[in-house]
Amino acid sequence: MTSGTGLRSSPTILHVDMDAFYVSVELLRRPELRGQPVIVGGSGQRGVVAAASYAARAYGVHSAMPSTRALRLCPNAVFLSGDHALYSEVSARVMALFSRYTPEIEPLSLDEAFLDVAGAVRLLGSPAEIARKIREEVFAEEKLECSVGAATTKFLAKLGSEAAKPRATRSGPEPGLGVLVIEPGTELAFLHPLPVKALWGVGRVTLEKLQRIGVETVADLATLPVESVVAAVGKAQGRHLHELANGRDPRPVTPNQATKSVSHEETFAEDLFERLDLERELVRMADSVGSRLRKAGIAGRTVSIKVRFGDFSTITRSATQPGPVDSGAEITRIAKLLLDHVDIEMGVRLLGVGVQSLREDPARQLTLDLDATDAKRQRGLDAVVDDIRRRFGDDAIGPAVLADNAGLRVKRKGDQQWGPDA
Repeated sequence: MTSGTGLRSSPTILHVDMDAFYVSVELLRRPELRGQPVIVGGSGQRGVVAAASYAARAYGVHSAMPSTRALRLCPNAVFLSGDHALYSEVSARVMALFSRYTPEIEPLSLDEAFLDVAGAVRLLGSPAEIARKIREEVFAEEKLECSVGAATTKFLAKLGSEAAKPRATRSGPEPGLGVLVIEPGTELAFLHPLPVKALWGVGRVTLEKLQRIGVETVADLATLPVESVVAAVGKAQGRHLHELANGRDPRPVTPNQATKSVSHEETFAEDLFERLDLERELVRMADSVGSRLRKAGIAGRTVSIKVRFGDFSTITRSATQPGPVDSGAEITRIAKLLLDHVDIEMGVRLLGVGVQSLREDPARQLTLDLDATDAKRQRGLDAVVDDIRRRFGDDAIGPAVLADNAGLRVKRKGDQQWGPDA
């Protein structure tokens, strides 16, 4: 519910965040690893941590950390490669559970979402009661823990769920509150003592800029003139951060947000220098992207590639087509043309392929030339491939160039998401 000024009079925005989600899902099928320092991610030299158990976090391991550093901090860690398909299945069930409480659900990722429960409080109880019921049902049905923050704004609800989480210690995790409600009128008392890096949008570079003008806490930022913040970090970001620091965040929970892009990228265990090797990877990624587009019933007009070189410099190249594209073969053709204009002499560390400018049920422009016949034939082939994969699995059929002595090496969503394994 909101007041006439648009401000909520009740903390009806919830942020639900699964606790160590990927690791927790893995431990359901690997119970013998409970209590051990478990890391999901790429275990190779270029891998990164996707999630860490609380036993691993006690050593300072956290998500997005390079795996090599994680192993130095916790040499006895157990690395698991991850199973994106399984995490997606569990996530879908959890999101469906949320829908019992409200249709106003905005997923942020597989393991977290905003819920607007303003329309449910009369029937289901206060936001705190709803939050506790959600936690109970998630555990009862999935045997997974989650933490919930409730507030009048999205970013405060997210900070609340973080504050409600368990804490990692060498003697084992200390239970958190599970649910933290930030009542109206108490927002600034909760917010201002926090370090300024707690605000959305304050990364390493922005933090350094703010520290140069004496900002360490959220309160420091809130009390500065907005002009000083703008001068330090730029107009748009400065005004946004100043608003957040004063507890103002008018963004509503936005369900059913349209997908903006579909992409796949991979960091290689060793830099690739041969164009033929890179083109083979383009085929593999484009095949995966095209399959995901068709499965979602969408297509896009802009095809892009991302290339990161051995020195970590990164470039992107894109081309917009006259009509929508959802075929792996067509995405490959365009991506190869884009790669032709990239100098790969210094070696490629990471390669990615994506499709943007998406639309649902894309209309196909009708023409009378041979290209239209070829395109129609390709759509027929894609439909056959999709049907075979639905029946027999993703690796049942694919481009011949992806076959080797080990079989057909197709890409699945989430493959190599956290870098290569050792």
